[in-house]
Amino acid sequence: MARIEVFDRTWSRFRHDSLVARIATTPGVWEFPDDAAPLFDLYRRLYEVTDGAMSPLVGRALENLGYDRAYSLRPNGGSTTVPAWDDAISWDGHALTTVRPVSIDVGAAGKGYLVDIVSGMLAEAGHEEFIVDGSGDIRQHGAASIRVGLEHPRDTTKAIGIANLHNRAICSSATNRRTWGDGLHHVIDATTGLPTTRIIATWAVAATALEADGISTALFFTDPARLAERFEYDYVRMLSTGRVEFSPHLDGEIFT
Repeated sequence: MARIEVFDRTWSRFRHDSLVARIATTPGVWEFPDDAAPLFDLYRRLYEVTDGAMSPLVGRALENLGYDRAYSLRPNGGSTTVPAWDDAISWDGHALTTVRPVSIDVGAAGKGYLVDIVSGMLAEAGHEEFIVDGSGDIRQHGAASIRVGLEHPRDTTKAIGIANLHNRAICSSATNRRTWGDGLHHVIDATTGLPTTRIIATWAVAATALEADGISTALFFTDPARLAERFEYDYVRMLSTGRVEFSPHLDGEIFT
């Protein structure tokens, strides 16, 4: 719990005393903990492979759309324009330089990364069988595999399939979660500053929850084959038409 608190105090844009809350008000050079590098590095890779659609700089757009610190869920009329990475920030592996106040939101991969951190602590403590479930971002380790249901985004009493998980991680993202208003939800296309519409749910299976979490969001914005050029993973995703796409070698079963 202490380790989770340290992580939250760095990355949460929903608390006043976090590092990213200070960055949101003042430009400058900001030292991050050593474990920040994998998270920023993954974001940069996914930013490039999605042509800028997936960005850690969507925090202000989310706030102005209503997904703010107070959970007002009411758009305030503010700008939803997301600054380009190279115009607003630079990351040297240890410190983040900002040329303007920016609201960083790592919700697309941060929770998966925290699942990995907790998993590492359990492994270091000698545990050989464990499951870390960060509200759907799951990492499993042990001799036997587990079966994970893939929740139907339009009927949460049903699953569209099953994924078998063995010493890997699965993460999902869907537009029916953290949704409010007319077509407003938390999956923001940084090139438009608005919620995405073509894809409504994704699942990614990878070696780490960090990668699975980030890839599950990137699948909203780019072709799975393009992601496969840089990452080793399996996936399922549902389009707004109801069509389901999935990896040809997915270890699991799709019902629809």
